[in-house]
Amino acid sequence: MPTSGGGPDLTSSANPRVKSLLTLRRPRTRAELGRTLVEGYDEVLLVVTVGVEVFELYVCPDLAEPGRVAEVVAVAPVRPVTVSRAVFEKVSYRDSPDGFLAVCRPPGVALDEVRLPERPMVVVCEGIEKPGNLGAILRTADAAGVDLVISADPRTDLANPNVIRASRGAAYAVPVATADLGTAYAWLAERDIAVMAASPDATTPHTEADLRGAVAIVVGTEHEGLTEAAGRRADTLVRIPMSGRLNSLNVSVSLAVLVYEAVRQRG
Repeated sequence: MPTSGGGPDLTSSANPRVKSLLTLRRPRTRAELGRTLVEGYDEVLLVVTVGVEVFELYVCPDLAEPGRVAEVVAVAPVRPVTVSRAVFEKVSYRDSPDGFLAVCRPPGVALDEVRLPERPMVVVCEGIEKPGNLGAILRTADAAGVDLVISADPRTDLANPNVIRASRGAAYAVPVATADLGTAYAWLAERDIAVMAASPDATTPHTEADLRGAVAIVVGTEHEGLTEAAGRRADTLVRIPMSGRLNSLNVSVSLAVLVYEAVRQRG
């Protein structure tokens, strides 16, 4: 691993590079620069191996396992900058950092660039506010082989480092687009993709819906659920049976239940 003489390349928290990294915590700066932060060994290794544009790479030898450092450096498209533990802990947004941080192109694709298979499974998540929930949805989508995720009218940006962290890097592994709800529904209609939305007020159990064809599974916000517009324009409304006192599941859990019912039906 190259360094500038045995010790870390970067040891001062006052260095302009450190200040630049801290500005990427702001959504406006991420949008203006077209860059975001990806932290963690698994996440950084993913982005450097799948061809995501990487602008900068930082490694802290005091925190990282030596074998992992060599593995990442061997495939990294840019020269890694080694940093001291104090500097890394300042720029890290994790509770227990493992010594890897990259500045990358944000995740996301444009809807007009998406190419789908014959029987696509699409996920539409409306108005998601919490980065952890959006990241968990992307992680589930990747695991279940979802062809596209549309984040409709989101309240958090895809480039939020906590979205990428919660997704374990799946934000780069599954196609994900951002659009307003009307555009998303129109795009689905043009491609004859049936829309199934989850609502606690529906009468049809989700296991009775036909999910074998081209389908978009829609879930709503964490607190309010689907908006009236989203539910009204769906082809089918279904409910997930619940027998507890709380008539609610976490949105990422609800999505996982619905998606894996589709996986089951598709064999």
